[in-house]
Amino acid sequence: MTEKNLTLHKNGMAVLLLTIIIYALSIAGVVWNAESNTYSPVVMFICIFLLCTTWILWLGLKVLRPQEALVLTLFGKYIGTLKEPGFYFVNPFCSGMNPASKTILNQSGDVKNGNVSINVSDTSKKISLKIMTLNNNRQKINDCLGNPVEIGIAVTWRIQDTAKAVFNVDNYKEFLSLQCDSALRNIVRIYPYDVAKNVDTTGDGIADEGSLRGSSEVVAKRIRDEIQERVHEAGIEIVEARITHLAYAPEIAAVMLQRQQASAIIDARKMIVDGAVGMVEMALEHLNDNQIVTLDEERKAAMVSNLLVVLCANHDAQPVVNSGSLY
Repeated sequence: MTEKNLTLHKNGMAVLLLTIIIYALSIAGVVWNAESNTYSPVVMFICIFLLCTTWILWLGLKVLRPQEALVLTLFGKYIGTLKEPGFYFVNPFCSGMNPASKTILNQSGDVKNGNVSINVSDTSKKISLKIMTLNNNRQKINDCLGNPVEIGIAVTWRIQDTAKAVFNVDNYKEFLSLQCDSALRNIVRIYPYDVAKNVDTTGDGIADEGSLRGSSEVVAKRIRDEIQERVHEAGIEIVEARITHLAYAPEIAAVMLQRQQASAIIDARKMIVDGAVGMVEMALEHLNDNQIVTLDEERKAAMVSNLLVVLCANHDAQPVVNSGSLY
């Protein structure tokens, strides 16, 4: 099913004025014929017939605002789509199609008020061509290491082909939501939450440093491409996909926090030791070059030990001053 754009004349106002004139003339004809001495059954029948049937033309009046479309069918056959804003008159027996008009999702275009869900387009069969944002519920998914992760995404999308959206799937909003969930699960299972060794996230057989936390842009792009491939037949274009929430599941969050803290402490200690060793080496070189004092190997070892204790300790050093001889 491919989209057919209808290029009709915007003559809705002319038809509306014509029907008003017909009603005015019909009422005047009934009144004049009833009060006239020359009563005519034919004139009376024509006027009453017009009064009873002219309203049918109003069913063909359609108003479209910018970024709206109307898919029209006539006795079950698709005849085309109106996309240009304006006041149209179409076949009164044509009907608009929008199977997702009453679907409520957590997205722009659907309004939630307390416990009552209200859709602003419930009474309309028009399809919005605006860019919309779908914010699906957070999901709990196991990453490639088996750790449960909570993740949520926001998908920006719009209708590209109205005919495919209406006729190729049962409900394009529900279809999009389900495909977003499925694509998200497929991509998240490829990545670890944080950088891990011997993990291939690109599929080239070489371990890399890809992760959900560190490669969010790459992950979001892969999620977008995955969703786009799935919803192409529904006439939907995925503009962008972004990760809005990412965290370990509550049952392992505390343990993973301790692991991260331990890793951070080890890295900090390593940096402190590297710096302390460099400072000790520099101190010994300066003492030796300037010939300030001559130390044997035993005294050098004692000095290195004392300096490392002072530089690597968690608390301020409390030195003991030796007032006697060095030996």
